[in-house]
Amino acid sequence: MKTLAVVLQQPESLALNRLELTAASASDVLVDVEWSGISTGTEKLLWSGRMPPFPGMGYPLVPGYESVGRITAAGPESGLQVGERVFVPGANCFEGVRGLFGGAAAHLVVPGKRVVPVSESLGEKGILLALAATAYHAVSGGGRREPIHPPDLIVGHGVLGRLLARLNVAAGYPTTVWERDAIRAEGATGYQVISPEADPRRDYRAIYDVSGDASLLDTLIGRLAPGGEVVLAGFYSERLSFSFPQAFMREAQIRAAAEWQRPDLLAVKTLIDDGVLSLDGLITHHERADHADSAYRTAFGDAACLKMVLDWRHQA
Repeated sequence: MKTLAVVLQQPESLALNRLELTAASASDVLVDVEWSGISTGTEKLLWSGRMPPFPGMGYPLVPGYESVGRITAAGPESGLQVGERVFVPGANCFEGVRGLFGGAAAHLVVPGKRVVPVSESLGEKGILLALAATAYHAVSGGGRREPIHPPDLIVGHGVLGRLLARLNVAAGYPTTVWERDAIRAEGATGYQVISPEADPRRDYRAIYDVSGDASLLDTLIGRLAPGGEVVLAGFYSERLSFSFPQAFMREAQIRAAAEWQRPDLLAVKTLIDDGVLSLDGLITHHERADHADSAYRTAFGDAACLKMVLDWRHQA
C-alpha cells in the first residue's frame, strides 16, 4: 500500500511524495489521517537544519508527531477496532525514507499500543495532545519522587506556554507569563502576560522556559528566589551556559524536562475529557495537505500562527 506524505528532502526543501508503507503486523493498525499539526519547535529545527543530531536523524524524512485519524484496519492483536478515532504520536512505517516522527501522511501503519483513542467531539483539537502531554510532563516531574514546584513564571506564550498556564490556572496557582511579541501576548484567561521589562520580581520559585532561547538562562537565574528552579521545557538547538557566581549565590537548580511518556498522554486526555483542561483557541491556521509547503513556511514565519493544521481528509 502507498501513501501521500510530507517529505523533508533536505533543509528548507519539502515535497509531497507517494511512499510505500511497510506491511502491517497482527499488532498494528492502519490509520487514515484526518489532521496533522506542524510543530514550531522540533519541526522548525528539522526544517532549518539546526536540529542537534539524534539517533535516526537524517534526510529525507517524514516529519510530524501530532496526527489524528480513523482506524480503517486493525490487527487481531492490536486491541483496537475499525472506526475508532485515534491520536497518533508519529510513526515509522515508510520505505526509502527516515521515519523520524513520521506522522505527516495520509495513511499510517502504527502499533496499536502507541495510539490513543480520542472522543469524536475533540476533532482536530486532538492533534494538541502531544503538546498537552509535554506541558503535563514538565509540571509533574516525570515521576520524580521529590516535590515539583508549579511554575509561577512561564517564559513564552506560544501553544506550550498557554497549556502550561492553563494547567496552572486549573490547579489554582497564580501565574505570570513573559512575552515580548504583542500579537502572542493576547489570549490569556486567568493569568497575566507581560514583557520582561515590565516585571520587577526577582523572587520566583519556579521559572518554566518554553521559549527555546538558549541566551536567556542568565536572565532567568537572576529572577529566582534563593533555592529556586529553572525548568527547561522548550527545545534548544544551541549549547546552554550560565554564569556560575549568580547561580551559586541563589543555589539555583536547573532541570531539563524530557519527552513526555504515555502516562502523561493518558493523564491529559482525562483532564480534557473531564473539562478541566481546554484546548480551545490554540489552533489558528488551517491548510490542505497538498499545500504543505506554504503551510510549513507560514507556521515557521508568521508570529500570528500559534498552530497550523494540515487537513488530509481529501488526500488519497
